[in-house]
Amino acid sequence: MNLKGKSVLITGASQGLGRALALELAREKAKIVAIARKSEPLTNLMAQIKSEGGSSFAILADVSNKFAIYAITAQAAQLAGPIDILINNASTLGPTPLRGLMDSDCEDLAQVFETNFFGPFRLSKALLGPMLIKDKGVILNISSDAATSPYENWGAYGSSKLAFDHLTRIWAVELHSTQIKILSVDPGEMDTQMHADAIPDANRALLARPSDIAHRLKNILLKIDEIASGSRLFANDERFA
Repeated sequence: MNLKGKSVLITGASQGLGRALALELAREKAKIVAIARKSEPLTNLMAQIKSEGGSSFAILADVSNKFAIYAITAQAAQLAGPIDILINNASTLGPTPLRGLMDSDCEDLAQVFETNFFGPFRLSKALLGPMLIKDKGVILNISSDAATSPYENWGAYGSSKLAFDHLTRIWAVELHSTQIKILSVDPGEMDTQMHADAIPDANRALLARPSDIAHRLKNILLKIDEIASGSRLFANDERFA
């Protein structure tokens, strides 16, 4: 896939992997629509993309708010045209320090699922309509190793990511007769604020830089025609180095 001129919507774009992705794909001349909840870091991102000669648009919104989804998609289309690529990156750990399921309230899980599962589901559903009209599009869902490994105290986050992975596979089966690709990617452990919130005493020198993972995710998009819809990929796969 040639990313030049493609409209890319990225959630959770103001920091961490989302921010790195916005910068990486803008350098490929994609039109970036960046979604985030915080104004100042989003403004700073727009300024950096502009300084590098890229094209970007900012939408201040919370994907966990179901009443915001259609406003997001309408504004995104108005700013950047029909969305070609959706990257569902925004996620939350829930309350920190992380706690076991016995110490978690139902409301804790509900809040995590609203951001990590229902938000991406609603946004994908809203954007799939225009993609189906064109019979073309890509949805890239950011997963986690917590989706496949039962880490102690990661119950809310891990279960939401497991559900998200399976949602990805079901979407792919239901869209099998179309040219739309939907897949999930485990980015691995990164030096982000979320990781610091989850594991404050982690050795940051051992963690991947978000910019390096963003480079690999860009390569996944560049090779998307070779990848089966419904795949669960790993960013550290040497095919995407």
